[in-house]
Amino acid sequence: MNLRKLRWMVSYWSRELSPRKALRSIRKSLHAWLRFWNSYQVYSKITPPDDSASLAYLYPCIYDATATTEIEPTYFYQDSWAFEHIVHNHPSRHVDVGSHHKYVALLSKVLPVTMVDIRPLSLPLDSLTFREGSILNLPYEDGSVPSISSLCVVEHIGLGRYGDPLDSRGTEKALDELKRIVAPGGDLYLSIPLDDENRTYFNAHRAFSEEYLFKLFKPFEVLNKRYIYGKEFCTELRSGFGTGCYWLRKPVK
Repeated sequence: MNLRKLRWMVSYWSRELSPRKALRSIRKSLHAWLRFWNSYQVYSKITPPDDSASLAYLYPCIYDATATTEIEPTYFYQDSWAFEHIVHNHPSRHVDVGSHHKYVALLSKVLPVTMVDIRPLSLPLDSLTFREGSILNLPYEDGSVPSISSLCVVEHIGLGRYGDPLDSRGTEKALDELKRIVAPGGDLYLSIPLDDENRTYFNAHRAFSEEYLFKLFKPFEVLNKRYIYGKEFCTELRSGFGTGCYWLRKPVK
């Protein structure tokens, strides 16, 4: 390891394990544990002896007493966006490539869905068909699938995060493969990170300018687009890092 890499690692660790972050975490934990034991003491006093909460069966959930229900915004918005459009269009069958399993599971309850991923699901579901396969070599003929979704997937391809081969053009190749199998007149639903210019956040994901993405989407038509910036789900493109949700349609020749 050279000196430049060593400096980067020291800088990274100092940011991630800063004294301020460590102190904040300790304070939060201490407050949560004090609240837990105070609650347990009060509960023990109001509970009859034959129905007491034994110490042997304590199950502390010390971080759940929040003022609001905490939600990860990207999956919350993109999954509900795609679900709404797909169910409204009600294709005869739908293929999902690598999206979040909860979204795919729910979608499979309202229409026939096949999920394709490089890693088999660890749990079966009677309404969901699974096919093991790579987004770089999908197990379908050209123009054979009427409806496809792939949410928060293509930006990871080629960065080795999920054990996939390293490839600096992985995202572009994945998009080409998705477009290949869409039937003429069929639909493709995507979500992809956006930024002011193309950037690689190795080995997490890539982000792209929308102008560049629209070139990759051709000849597909963009029927709907929405954007996620922080906790906002909006209709206008902004500066800075965000997520774009795109409903594309393949032209009929």
